[in-house]
Amino acid sequence: MASSSGDEKTNREEQEEALIALLEHRAKEVDHLRTRVAYYKSQLEESEKRLEETERKLAHLRGRGNTVPSKRVSEKGVKVKEERRSCSPIKISDHSRNGKHVQKPQLVIPAVNPKLYVPIKVEETGSKSIPIHDKSIVKEKGNIILHEEEGGGTQSKGTKRKFEQREHKDIIQMVCSSSSPRRINCQSSNHIPSQHKRKLRSLALCPTNDQLFVTSALDGLVNLWQIQAKGSSASLLSTADCASTKNRRWPEDIAWHPHGGSLFTIYTADGGDSQIAVLNLNKVKEKKRLTFFEDKPHVKGIINNIMFMPWEDVSFVTGGSDHAVVHWTEINGEDSWKPKVLHRSMHSSAVMGVAGLQQKQMVVSVGADKRIVGFDLQTGRADYKHQIESKCMSVLPNPCDFNLFMVQTSTPERQLRLFDIRLRRTEIHEFGWKQESSESQSALINQAWSPDGFHLTSGSADPIIHIFDIRFNSNKPSESIKAHQKRVFKAAWHHSLPLLISISSDLNIGLHKII
Repeated sequence: MASSSGDEKTNREEQEEALIALLEHRAKEVDHLRTRVAYYKSQLEESEKRLEETERKLAHLRGRGNTVPSKRVSEKGVKVKEERRSCSPIKISDHSRNGKHVQKPQLVIPAVNPKLYVPIKVEETGSKSIPIHDKSIVKEKGNIILHEEEGGGTQSKGTKRKFEQREHKDIIQMVCSSSSPRRINCQSSNHIPSQHKRKLRSLALCPTNDQLFVTSALDGLVNLWQIQAKGSSASLLSTADCASTKNRRWPEDIAWHPHGGSLFTIYTADGGDSQIAVLNLNKVKEKKRLTFFEDKPHVKGIINNIMFMPWEDVSFVTGGSDHAVVHWTEINGEDSWKPKVLHRSMHSSAVMGVAGLQQKQMVVSVGADKRIVGFDLQTGRADYKHQIESKCMSVLPNPCDFNLFMVQTSTPERQLRLFDIRLRRTEIHEFGWKQESSESQSALINQAWSPDGFHLTSGSADPIIHIFDIRFNSNKPSESIKAHQKRVFKAAWHHSLPLLISISSDLNIGLHKII
């Protein structure tokens, strides 16, 4: 009984601490918005004065005795602006449903081709210019809102999805082909507070808008960030409480919907808790933004990984501690998802990572049982099986070579392994790093491919980002960057800017410019 009482007290204290942190954040948010309202009121008054002055000059020039009633004109202008006012600083593209674009009265950010990214400076009085992806811009009371082109919403999204699949490039033949690495020179780094009160857990970049990324942490909060000044800084746009409904669990992993309008979060199968939720970033009211799925296909333990598949029909896969790999497909075009267990017996231990191959409908899963399984959805069976001598903690396909994928393992100095899906039981190359702080490997340490597919970044138990050039015929990092004060969980490559974004247990976000 004493132990139970102590646990309840600890849980209550943690909840109280989280609520206090949330209260402080929202108080700051209210103060910030009040400041903005006061600023734009003063701007409105000045604009009205300038309008009246211009009207007087025009009347004087025309020799009229009476001016046009300026108050009526300005009030009409204000009324129009109030009708079109955006409820949030940035609107994000919503999902297509059943392959058709659903017209909505709100203005949204269209899917953007990263290679066509051209920073366009939008000048505003008293504020810094920020890079915008598209010339179709409406500025309303300080908010930047992007239009979709008329009649092109559905087509542009379809083009975006096809472009993301990219053209296959044969990179495997270049692995270990060079005696010297091509270094990534990082300039001085900038660190900003993450606004989280507990350790960070996930970092994900928006697939359709190069300005946006999200972070999540053990406080259950998901923060949406906007990159400023070509990667020199970032500003917090919004915060959402994404803790699970029953046990108040934090998101174990997060993933963007391919169309960029929402985020998917995963939790645990224990205690009848919610397993998956979707956070709609275009909804304003917080209670309506987060929707928990009713289906609970995982039977026990933590759900470790979620990944959207790189296929035309939008779907995602989850892997859990119950040894199961579950494929989720959208049904009825109403943001409802149907789960199907692909397999529950091909792994004898927790599934730690899942991923999809672009050239065929195959789901690759890796587990703590040291197994790598490639399950073909067309045939309904495992088309690829391999077992190594070490626990597997994540899997990541190369963005350019569709046959190449990386597996993270638990062996020190051999943490990263490269495989060709066409070759059975064959490892192409391995590399890793020596940890100073401990020998234990963490599944929370994640990797990321560079957009060109030649470099890998990895966090570490040390305050260091390790970078690997897969063309370098060495097992060691091509370079290592002292990036934080404590362990680095992940360092992600920006899609179009020469920038690395990292998260760390020092509660900071690192912005590292590449020369």
